[in-house]
Formats: sequence, structure tokens, C-alpha cells
Amino acid sequence: MPTFQNTITIACPAEEVFAFLADLRNIPKWNYAIERTVQTSPGPAGAGASYRQTRTIPRRSEENLQVTAFEPPSRLTVNGQLGPFRATTSYLLQPAAGGTRLTNDVELEPVSALLRPVGPLVVPRIKEAVAGNLSTLKQLLETGRPAAEGGQ
Repeated sequence: MPTFQNTITIACPAEEVFAFLADLRNIPKWNYAIERTVQTSPGPAGAGASYRQTRTIPRRSEENLQVTAFEPPSRLTVNGQLGPFRATTSYLLQPAAGGTRLTNDVELEPVSALLRPVGPLVVPRIKEAVAGNLSTLKQLLETGRPAAEGGQ
């Protein structure tokens, strides 16, 4: 199963970063490939909460997500389908000088056996795109505004 990790430091308290991340409806604000994310389960964000999102890149698709770990303000894990992969995405938040160190681990499993040989080849591009999204998240949380279009 292909995996990768990105780490970024955000000049905000962990509680603030966690609260923003844990509300998956915020994903379209910092992930350029996602058009819309809606909660499909009743109640507040937390373990067991489910969401449906509309992806526009690499092609338009609907994806289902579920929060599987919810430990404010330090750990959030989400399982679901991301494009052609089943994915586990985890966020570890730790205090750092001037803010919060956010470590994002992603495990991908192709949904089709035909995609298995391709998985390791596309992981570097996916990792780079996720790093760009995390930079947008950082900019948004630190300034209240997303990064300029096209710049990451």
C-alpha cells in the first residue's frame, strides 16, 4: 500500500487548527480538488461522523468519508475513497515553537487491481499536491484568507 507524509508548522494553537480540520465541510476552502463537502450523519463532528464530497480533479466524482479517530486537539483520522484509491488520512497535531506542527500521513490502496502497479508511480505527484493543499491551509489559518489563485 503506497504511503506518504507531509509536515507543516502553522502559527496557530493546536485547538484552532484541530477545530478547522475536524469540520470536514472546510475541505473545499483549502483543497483545490474538492468542490463541496457535506456532512451526511446527524450530530457534531466527531468519531463516526460521515461526509460526502464532490471531487473535480482528476475527474468529477462523489466520495464518502468517515471520521475514525477524533482526539482533540491532537489526532484526527479519516477513511474513505479519494479518487481511484481507498485512503486513510491522519493528522497529528503537536505543539511547536510559535504554533502547531501538523503531520499528515496518507495511506492509499487502489480500488482496482489494475491500478496497483500505477499506485507507486503517482504517489509523488499526489504527495506534492497534498503539500500544496497544506500550504493553503496554513495560509488560510494564519491570515484568514486562502493563498492567491495559482500560487502555492
